[in-house]
Order: sequence, then structure tokens, then C-alpha cells
Amino acid sequence: MTVPILVYQPRAAQRYCTYLRDQGCDTVYPATTREEAEAILQQHPIEVVFGIGFPLDLLERYSSIRWLQLMSAGVDHVLHQGRVPARVTLTRMVGVFSRQMAEYVFAYLLHIEKGIERLCAQQREQRWKPFRAGVLTGKVIGVAGLGSIGQEVVRKARAFDMKVHGLSRTGEHADTVDRHFSDREWVDFVRELDYLVLTLPLTDQTRHVVNESVLWAMKPEAVIVNVGRGALMDESALIAALQQARLGGAVLDVFEQEPLPAESPLWRLPNVYVTPHMSGPTTVENGSTYFLENLARYQAGQALLGVVEPGAAY
Repeated sequence: MTVPILVYQPRAAQRYCTYLRDQGCDTVYPATTREEAEAILQQHPIEVVFGIGFPLDLLERYSSIRWLQLMSAGVDHVLHQGRVPARVTLTRMVGVFSRQMAEYVFAYLLHIEKGIERLCAQQREQRWKPFRAGVLTGKVIGVAGLGSIGQEVVRKARAFDMKVHGLSRTGEHADTVDRHFSDREWVDFVRELDYLVLTLPLTDQTRHVVNESVLWAMKPEAVIVNVGRGALMDESALIAALQQARLGGAVLDVFEQEPLPAESPLWRLPNVYVTPHMSGPTTVENGSTYFLENLARYQAGQALLGVVEPGAAY
């Protein structure tokens, strides 16, 4: 017997519920819309909500809800709606997407260093024209954000014998990088980098933290990879830097506005790679597995994983 659970997911709520029932959750209800969620909340004393995009005002209206587990690592898209009631514990997913996102990062770093586009073009044109490809060995990678995702990027960078610099607010995991910088040292942090990887959460302090002064401090051949949040970067300043060849390129999986508008110059700039927020997808399996582990903790009265502290965005 489990506590009453509402699964709120616009596209796959039923599939999540089927998976959870197969794992022994017998009081689980799917909702794909606000209206469906309200109908369930009116009929059942829902204690736990597992989902994405759940309307926060319903937390206020239905006092039986005690815990909201997000199907994501980021929480900014939730907290912009308003306040989570004090009685409700808010948790996010931590460590679920790290390997996938780090693989995404290094897929593009290798793509760039090895000249894969050039090689593919030569094959299409049946041209045999050897060239000296780059290597990651010895290159300087800067990882902004040393949480679970950033730590996995650091681990993989070590496998390629890269020099690793890190930036974080707290200094936690500073011992895993060759040089550590605080969040007050952005300009110094980026000066020597060949690659800057952003894995930070979006907060009031990190919004547009990569601004004109930071971009202009970078080497003109440096490449930015953003798998954190789009608004970490001042997109207008980034576009200007790319258009003026102040940067070697950008790999962007997240944007200030998603989907990326058709009129954005980022679609057409030759040194930019655009992907549709896919570097760390939540699946029924990985999302449900994380939730079930936290559910077991919840029922046992133990501390939950991924608790979002009041006033914080991570």
C-alpha cells in the first residue's frame, strides 16, 4: 500500500502510472491537464504529486498535498509561478542526467576538435584531403557549476587528459579541479579556457552571469557549451560576440526562449550548434526509478533526495 499519488505529465502520465503500478504503487492517478488534476484532487486525498508543470496554486487549495517531486533537475520553471506552501516539501532530480549530459558535452567537443563536419563534407565530395585534427589532451576546460552534472563533466575531462578549471559559489568539490574560482571571479575564470561548459542552475544571481564583459574576456577561439539554462547567458551579447568572431563557437541546448524563435540569428550562425533541450531527457524509467527511491524514503520518514531549500532555486 502506498500513499495516494498524482502523476502530472502532459504527454506520458498514463505510462508513468503503469510503470509505478508494476512496481507496487497501487494508489496512483494520472493527469495530463489542470482539469484532470483538479478532478482527482477533489475525489482523493492526494498526498504526493510527481510531475512537471504542476500548477502551484493547486498546492494552496488542496491541503492534503505534502510533497511535490519534480521530473526535472531545474526548478526555475516551477518557482516563477509563485510560492510553494511551507507544508509542502519540494524535491528535484539530482544525479539522474549527469552521464547523459556529460556525453552530450564531449560528443560536441570531439566533433569540433576532430573536424567531423569537414570530414563529412569531403566524403560527400569524394575528396581525399588529409588535415591535422585537434586534440582534447592539454586543452583547458572550465566547468561552471560543480554539482552532479559538473562533476561528471570533470570526470570525463580527466579521461581526455584535459586541464580542468572550475567555478562554484560554495567551493564544494573545489579539490576535484586543477584551479577553482569563486562566483565573483568570472572574468579571471574564463581567460585561459578553450572550452567553457555551463551546468549552473538559474537563480537571481546566475541570470545573465555570462554577459558582455565575460564574453569579451574569453579567447577568440574559445567555445561555450551551455547545458544549464538559457538565461545564464545574455543571448544578445552572445550573438554579438559570435557575429564579430570574438568566440570560436557555441554549443547550445538551452535558450532564453524555447522553442528557439525562427528569427533568432543563432539558427544561422555557422559556428553555432543548436539542439532542442535534449542533453538530459527524463524518461519513464529514469524518472520513476528516482521517484520510487524517494518514495521509499518518504514512507520510512527518512530525509528525501534533492530537497529544494526555501528561498533557493536548486
